[in-house]
Amino acid sequence: MNLYQRINNLTGWIVFLIAAVVYTLTLEPTTSFWDCGEFISACYKMQIMHPPGAPFFMLTGRMFTLLASDPMQVAWMVNFFSGLASAFTILFLFWTITAFGRKIIEKAGEEVAGGRLFALMGAGMVGALAYTFTDSFWFSAVEGEVYAYSSFFTAIVFWAILKWETVADEADSNRWLLLIAYLMGLSIGVHLLNLLAIPAICFVYYFKKHEVNRTGIIYTVLASLGILVFVQYGIIPGVPTLASKFDLLFVNSLGLPFGSGNAFFLTLLVAGVVYGIWYTHKHGKVLLNTALLATTFILIGYSSYTMIVIRSHANPSINMNNPSNIFSLVSYINREQYGDRPLLKGPYFTAEVIDQEQGAMKYRKGTDKYEEIGRDIVPIYDPAHSTIFPRAYRRAGTQQRHIDFYKRWLNLRDGQKPTFGQNLDFLFSYQLGHMYYRYFMWNFAGRQNDVQGQGMDYERGNWVSGIAALDEGRVGLQKNYPVTKSSNKGHNKYYGLPLLLGLIGLIYHYRKDQKDFWVVTFLFILTGIAINVYLNPEPLQPRERDYAYVGSFYAFAIWIGLGVMGLWDLLRKKAPETVAAAAVTAVCLVAVPGILAAENWDDHDRSGKYTARDFAINYLESCAPNAIIFTMGDNDTYPLWYVQEVEGFRTDVRVVNLSLLGTDWYINQLRRQINNSPAIKLSIAPEKIVMGVRDYVPFYDRKIQGAVDLRQVLQFATSDDNSAKLPTQGGEMVNYYPTKRFLIPVDKAAVLAQGAVTAADTANLLPAVEWEYPRNAILKNDLIVLDILANNGWERPIYWTVSMGAEQYLGLDDFFQLEGLAYRFVPLYNPSNGGQTSRVADDIMYENMVKKFKWGGMNTGIYIDPETNRMTINLRSNATRLAESLLAKGDKQRAVEVLDVVMKEMPHSHVPLMIFNYRMVELYHMAGASEKANGVAKDLFDMFEDEAKYFRTLRGKYATFYERDMQNAMAIMQEMVRMANQYGQTDLAKDFQARFDAIGRAG
Repeated sequence: MNLYQRINNLTGWIVFLIAAVVYTLTLEPTTSFWDCGEFISACYKMQIMHPPGAPFFMLTGRMFTLLASDPMQVAWMVNFFSGLASAFTILFLFWTITAFGRKIIEKAGEEVAGGRLFALMGAGMVGALAYTFTDSFWFSAVEGEVYAYSSFFTAIVFWAILKWETVADEADSNRWLLLIAYLMGLSIGVHLLNLLAIPAICFVYYFKKHEVNRTGIIYTVLASLGILVFVQYGIIPGVPTLASKFDLLFVNSLGLPFGSGNAFFLTLLVAGVVYGIWYTHKHGKVLLNTALLATTFILIGYSSYTMIVIRSHANPSINMNNPSNIFSLVSYINREQYGDRPLLKGPYFTAEVIDQEQGAMKYRKGTDKYEEIGRDIVPIYDPAHSTIFPRAYRRAGTQQRHIDFYKRWLNLRDGQKPTFGQNLDFLFSYQLGHMYYRYFMWNFAGRQNDVQGQGMDYERGNWVSGIAALDEGRVGLQKNYPVTKSSNKGHNKYYGLPLLLGLIGLIYHYRKDQKDFWVVTFLFILTGIAINVYLNPEPLQPRERDYAYVGSFYAFAIWIGLGVMGLWDLLRKKAPETVAAAAVTAVCLVAVPGILAAENWDDHDRSGKYTARDFAINYLESCAPNAIIFTMGDNDTYPLWYVQEVEGFRTDVRVVNLSLLGTDWYINQLRRQINNSPAIKLSIAPEKIVMGVRDYVPFYDRKIQGAVDLRQVLQFATSDDNSAKLPTQGGEMVNYYPTKRFLIPVDKAAVLAQGAVTAADTANLLPAVEWEYPRNAILKNDLIVLDILANNGWERPIYWTVSMGAEQYLGLDDFFQLEGLAYRFVPLYNPSNGGQTSRVADDIMYENMVKKFKWGGMNTGIYIDPETNRMTINLRSNATRLAESLLAKGDKQRAVEVLDVVMKEMPHSHVPLMIFNYRMVELYHMAGASEKANGVAKDLFDMFEDEAKYFRTLRGKYATFYERDMQNAMAIMQEMVRMANQYGQTDLAKDFQARFDAIGRAG
């Protein structure tokens, strides 16, 4: 091993160690929001996560969970797995940068030694450490998700092809190609983003093996895309799809057992591959032999998906889509539940459905054969409103809010069809501009804040640099920026230095080695712009999607490293090479990785952050024993799964996700016990709600007088008797429901046994809950909710989370009772009052909020991410409601205690108050705690005064944009003046009034 190799290896491992320490120090100690709770639970118990699954991630994560000393450490170990994978990504990035840099030096006929070696190591360190601290990559490195592991696979295969390039012996070099193929096969069981490295890898192969010419480049482009398509469509869905056709033939036509066709197909596949490898080896067809071997290794890696079927057969608690047979596995891998997006041809968002056609037949596993369950209905859109390459498009999942967004973005009237130019404008301005370029600039120029933006305002999630001349023309005046905005930990200013160094490296790379430049460029484009074009993202995404483009940012980090060499190459003309290398490395380390680390640390340090887990605990603690709680989104479901499945907390509560409740596999899971939660009583038989059956039950008014028992309505709506159906225009007989007035009889003894109502409320218990269903159709998920309500018999408490939209309450909110972070369904009529849903169960909610709730460490200065921030709104709002209810009953002591708890656990200094928190000031006054009221009033007045002063400095479009915010700020300050006067705080009122008047005069 020569000097270069020793120093290169040693420096690489030093960089790895720095990254590993950073990620370990900033790991989240427990589950995070979004998919992490599901993934950690799946790793711990080998369960089935949502489509298309990540079996190899699950297997690797399971090994890390075995190192946990107790279940409370499981999440940390899975997060550590992500951190370690990320540190290895940094290691391979370092070696990739030095490999490219070494080629540049040797191409110039120079030896890699002395100052040149110093500069090369400096380039690797700066580029790798810069990527270590980038916003998007660091985010994924400290949580239990697939993106860190996926980045590792991208890094190692890209490094491996550079190692292949250096091997002279063809037989030895082919081993590197087979390693790459195997790693890509394994990566399919993590995430498909790694496949986007294939074109770059193909160009490395082409540049080494062939003379470069235009024809060769075209053929290489076509070949690389062909390989990508072959793996993406031929192997991943193609192999299981072919297996399903064989199994259908063997089982349904030949009467053989389930799986016999799969076994036959697998035998054919193995035999064919083995023969092909033998034949090509015997006849000296090296290229074809290598291709067959590579395909074999991809298939071996891809075989991790067999674990999905094996574990699904075990019926784990989390068994998403139940892919226990070949047909459900195909649906699972194809992500069929998420629908398709048009790519090359499709309708504009203005297109209406004019017809429909039937898609492919669907099958499910029956008793002794596969049963047909119907065909997909494929809508046919008006061709006059269709186009090639649709960007502002319509599909089955398009909602009115998407259509409204398209119209606002493109400035179109109702019904106005966009032109093809406007369609492309949406591609460049929104999809590439807002959904890629903005993320790119976040990582290399700076970020305004962590508030999700939709590209239509000046204050949410834009990129900023910290340079006024670059920022003020896009986001408004930066001078006198209010503390509420500048103190957001996601407000990070890099002054464009990482971007500048990367551009220098890009130019330097192009000038010194165009072949390698185009290799990196392919990686940059395919993992950034190209994946965005392919995904064709809709607007109004539920979260920021920057994590999907980290491969592109990885490629740019290579140029950041090479930018050091570019600067060194200039400086060494004026100074000795070693001095120049030391100076450039030192300056660039401070100016790029240094500033990235300093700016990003506070919003990426998740140590001490327990909010996702603790909020999940609070949801469950809001429920009485043996309860059923309906949830809706990822963040009020997956963390709950985590605390139940991993930490074993409140496993008596059955979490029912309404988004999944429209699927037959999930409904059937409700029929069995999960952990300590008994099976849920359902009256609708499984065969009546299989996929495609009763997905939609329309309303047809039969003019029935009075309310009808909900059990009778459901029995009628799910009857197979044609007398309970209506004919459609096509002649098909469909179920319907004949009235919207439903009735649920009340078992008062069962209600009282739950402890849901106080003795004083006993006389107010209703003999039956009667209400009007608010919709003109019952979707399958609502059908099952109604079935649960009808057959529960008041045995189990039933709750809805407070975080879901009111439309999910099915019109029952007049019978809700607030007990924490959940509404309980009770047979008491509590009409909504002033927009407030439900009554408050004072004693129960006080016990929950004050004595049981956990607060995630929010009073310790942890990073309050957007999801945590949204939950603080619910916590403060519900605490305010509880305090109001206690004060209405004269319980001032407990009202103050409730307000004190939220102010202690979510202090303004760490979790800034919001506009609607002004009510807390009055409640403190009403409870006789005026000193505490004054403290909150001062915080609110100071905050909105600071904002108002900033708004007064704005002019033109910025002043117009913030006009309502200015009005709100003035209104809150005026309200603080009024309260201070009303409750005898004369000196404070005078101070507030004078400051209020000063702002008014400034206007």
